Amino acid sequence: MTELRQTLRRLYHGRSSAARRFQLAVIVIDLGIIAFFIASPLIVDDPLYLWLDYAIASVIALELVARALASHDARAWARQPTTLVDMFVLATMLAPLWLANLGFLRVLRIWTLSKSDLIWAPLRRRGYRDWEDPARAVVNLVTFLFVTTGFVYTFFRGAEGVSSYVDALYFTVAAVTTTGFGDVTLPGTAGKLTSIVAMIVGISLFVRLAQAIFRPHKVTYRCPQCALMRHDPDAVHCKACGEMLKIPDGDEE
Repeated sequence: MTELRQTLRRLYHGRSSAARRFQLAVIVIDLGIIAFFIASPLIVDDPLYLWLDYAIASVIALELVARALASHDARAWARQPTTLVDMFVLATMLAPLWLANLGFLRVLRIWTLSKSDLIWAPLRRRGYRDWEDPARAVVNLVTFLFVTTGFVYTFFRGAEGVSSYVDALYFTVAAVTTTGFGDVTLPGTAGKLTSIVAMIVGISLFVRLAQAIFRPHKVTYRCPQCALMRHDPDAVHCKACGEMLKIPDGDEE
């Protein structure tokens, strides 16, 4: 077991050629799983859906076990928000009939994947660090769009103008961008509250995306004196306390 854990740690956290190939394979599999989650409302009536659902559930379960073995502290790893989300996603797949109304939350897998260093570390090594913050902002916006779309489709299907998943996506984008064409509306107080949340959170995410794109690039490095995390790439002293910084070239810390 010790040898297995060491091997998994090298594969998940190492920088060897074998580790990078393994990490790339994990990313590709995760993207395929996310594509399945996004397409689920469109194929849920297909006879093969449950077979695909359970097959992907087994893959996620194996990945969770592998990540637990690769972690240095399994208990701390199990308490992380990303791990809890993945466990909830797995529960919705193992009991799709009991948790059918919560299936739209599976798209949160996009968010958990964005928190993994498997994606961002290769970009940093290739000199694309400036794009990390905008990319994270885009991921957050896309996650919110699809989660809201799934919620609208699950709980308001059959309402005026909401007869398909595309209609729910159309309403979500119109609400988030505050366009408000009015051809698709959600009925009742619950519909109004859903629209309000979509507009407020959507505007906030758009503002965050604009800030990430247009503000000067910062690097993440903990100041040893005051613990300030964000600094200019060429900073010599901390702008908060004046402590001498030793920000390394290359990968961020």
